[in-house]
Amino acid sequence: MVISKDIARLEHSSVRLTLTVGKDEVRSQYNEMLANYTKSLQIPGFRKGKAPKEVLERKFGGALKDEVLSRIIEKSITELFDDESFPKEDRPLPYSTPQVQDEPVLDLDADLTFSMVYDVLPRFTMGTWKGLEVEVPRADISAEDINRELEVIRDRNAIVMDKDEKAAAAKGDVVTVNYLELSGTGEPLPGTEREDFVFTLGTGYNVFKFDDEITGMKKGETRDIEKSYPAGFEDKDLAGKTRKIRVTLSALKEKKLPELDDDLAQDVDEKYKTLEDLKNSIRERLAGNLKKRLRDITVSGILEKVMENTPVEVPESMIRIELESRWRNLARRFNTSPEELVKIMDKSGQGYDAIITEWRPDAVKALHSRLIVETLMKDLALEASDEDVEQTLEAVAAESNSPPEDIKKYYQQENMKEYLKEEIKERKLFDILVKENTVKPGKKVNYLDLTANNG
Repeated sequence: MVISKDIARLEHSSVRLTLTVGKDEVRSQYNEMLANYTKSLQIPGFRKGKAPKEVLERKFGGALKDEVLSRIIEKSITELFDDESFPKEDRPLPYSTPQVQDEPVLDLDADLTFSMVYDVLPRFTMGTWKGLEVEVPRADISAEDINRELEVIRDRNAIVMDKDEKAAAAKGDVVTVNYLELSGTGEPLPGTEREDFVFTLGTGYNVFKFDDEITGMKKGETRDIEKSYPAGFEDKDLAGKTRKIRVTLSALKEKKLPELDDDLAQDVDEKYKTLEDLKNSIRERLAGNLKKRLRDITVSGILEKVMENTPVEVPESMIRIELESRWRNLARRFNTSPEELVKIMDKSGQGYDAIITEWRPDAVKALHSRLIVETLMKDLALEASDEDVEQTLEAVAAESNSPPEDIKKYYQQENMKEYLKEEIKERKLFDILVKENTVKPGKKVNYLDLTANNG
């Protein structure tokens, strides 16, 4: 059907594909459709299928040409992209629908030429990825890190019990409060009531951050609080405003923390006989976390350098899909739909467009890095063997303390095994990147600062 084609490279990894269909094919397609309509249409004054073609053309000529034009374009595109000889690098990305340009006009006595624009996989020349130097911070597991984890364990194993009726609320107590907002004249505002809200005093896990104001209250006591919030306050609805709140302390409990001893260790897990066993286990777990974090920082640093050496024009359609995916993930975290999340963010003062604009640079950077990783894996012909998969599954099972059979069954679902193979290939690439580049020790930092942000 297509007698000629031409591909022009555009910016942002787009192409313009221009196709020409011969006039004989155009006329053939038109005649075929006209014949089909002649057989099937009922025209007043004529028996079905007996209306002259000239009558049909006078009555439906414009619509016929439009339909023939759409059919020719669709058929041409389908045949071209179904042709295995058509270059892979010139094919549209799965999420980039070819858009026909300049509204072509059908002339039954001339060749039909039309153009369409779509995104393709970016073409780029891989820059230097060996012999680079990155600086990675240093960190150790300290006694403070171990003690912090032990305190978390103590809190998790604490006994919560009612505090003395005359006792005052103090930091660390578990409080239950009822509260509502008041008008400027001190009248309750309907719809702002909240009952039986429970939180630990001092954590700030409440909307109004009234921990300090509740401290010192006794069970059954009610206080009217007036609290002003800075312009940069985390809750946009409260930022720069003053609120009056009436709070009643309805229940007051305290935590009785267990002693740090062998009994606590045995309560955590019977495999620990002494407190020292528990400490060693914590140290081993934190050391594993630290090792992974340092490796992530190392690989990220190397990829940053490679990205500097390897400019890539990321297609707009690829960026759009990435941002849409991030929005869907955020909606899942809020336990709502993407559409409802738009409404929620609009009400909070954070519009969808503003958030997407803020996310865009990071999305482009992530896609840039991903394209480089995939290209290097392909260039290095990295593969994941059945043995690699088996060893990885065994390691996952050991790390999660799960039966190997359960882990294998999980990865047999849908395309999970293919995802695992991609992870293995990626890990092999990262091993090569670390080996082929120089890692220079950086400044000393503490474990918590290093691992607090794993982004």
